[in-house]
Amino acid sequence: MKFVVKLGGAALEKPELLQSCAKAVANLATDGHQVALVHGGGVQLTKLLTQMGKKSEFVAGLRITDAETRDAALMVLGGRVNKSLVAALDQCGQSAVGLTGGDGHVFRARKKKTKPDLGFVGEIASTDPKWLDAIWTMGAVPVISSIALGFDGEYYNINADEMAAACAIATKADALVFLTDVPGVKGADGNVLRWLSLKEIPALEKQAVVSGGMLPKLNACKEALTHGVKRVRILPAECAEVLPDLLNSRVNHGTEVMVA
Repeated sequence: MKFVVKLGGAALEKPELLQSCAKAVANLATDGHQVALVHGGGVQLTKLLTQMGKKSEFVAGLRITDAETRDAALMVLGGRVNKSLVAALDQCGQSAVGLTGGDGHVFRARKKKTKPDLGFVGEIASTDPKWLDAIWTMGAVPVISSIALGFDGEYYNINADEMAAACAIATKADALVFLTDVPGVKGADGNVLRWLSLKEIPALEKQAVVSGGMLPKLNACKEALTHGVKRVRILPAECAEVLPDLLNSRVNHGTEVMVA
């Protein structure tokens, strides 16, 4: 079966948690599944920008990205973060190939049209998963950073949740899992919702029960589910070891997002 796993947040900052997530991905691959690992790196990018004297600003969970910020994102996401994940998988005995969305035109971007203008923030315009298929054929795990090349020759910063959904759709994945630094989607009472249907999401947004970075994540869930991905789950990264059990047993962690 095909899995797309998105990794971000604290898991990229904490070595033990990162290794645990890498082990779970490696176990999926060892079990014979085809796994693609998509990652962000917002925390790491913010740290570098702070060192550069730049303030990070966000609109609806998306980072305002000028040319300098975009170049920093390319360096951090396509460089240090991507290669640290390749190394973590290697430590688990699993070969991996790191790439950006721009490599091999796996993902092509166009500028996201928003008000206010977000700069070099893009959205996926087209996909070609042949290089991912080639990597899987060689028994490796593709590790994809959320940067994509536009038709105008510019690199664009892509929200990693959106990238993961696009990857799941393009590869006709059976499951999309978001490994996060939160326990799941919380309802108005503050408790984690074990199941969440797409029709319930607008009310949560209207009541501001969900906001910030959870907004693009839930939009990505909707995009994936409405384009053929069978299962979508938001799972705390600290519970990554249950990844291999998702398709075979009841998992009581995180939030399962469903069509109805």
